[in-house]
Amino acid sequence: MRSSKSRSRAKNNRNRPSGGNVVNRVFDSSGPEGKVRGTPQQIIDKYNQLARDAQLGNDRVATENFQQHAEHYLRMLSEAQREVEARREEQERQNRERQAERDRERAERQEREAARQADPAEAPQPDVVDFSAEAAAPESGLVETPESKDAEQPEATERKEKPRRPRARKPKAAPAGEDAPAAAGKGDAPEAAE
Repeated sequence: MRSSKSRSRAKNNRNRPSGGNVVNRVFDSSGPEGKVRGTPQQIIDKYNQLARDAQLGNDRVATENFQQHAEHYLRMLSEAQREVEARREEQERQNRERQAERDRERAERQEREAARQADPAEAPQPDVVDFSAEAAAPESGLVETPESKDAEQPEATERKEKPRRPRARKPKAAPAGEDAPAAAGKGDAPEAAE
């Protein structure tokens, strides 16, 4: 058996409006002819059908009663649809604002990129390429032929054919006991002395 507290909580929960989608929510409607169950649109259709049947049976009171029940669910449905439409419009407005912000950011990036390309200091610098003869020859992609080897060899042979000049000899250092002038003219002096 349930306690009274759980029953009171259940009643409180029933009276609260649910935040869910009323358009697709299933309701239990207690009408004069018994319970009608379905979405608001289904309940409206059912009460309108019952009102037509009562009108054909010349029961004006029952007809008015069914029409009032149908009108109640029609108001609920139209209010829910207005809320859905308002939420949709709010979402579209937020989406437009986000898109406008993205467009502004994109335009700023493009302006910065254009400024960077216009300023040579900030532009990416090309790699330095060595165009000297030694560096260009292996990368030229040309095949080495005997003619090209012969063209290079005369320079090398000219260097080799030049006779070398003998190095000038340095005078020998004088022994510790001799005079400096005699040591300096040692090669000429002995011949003159004798």
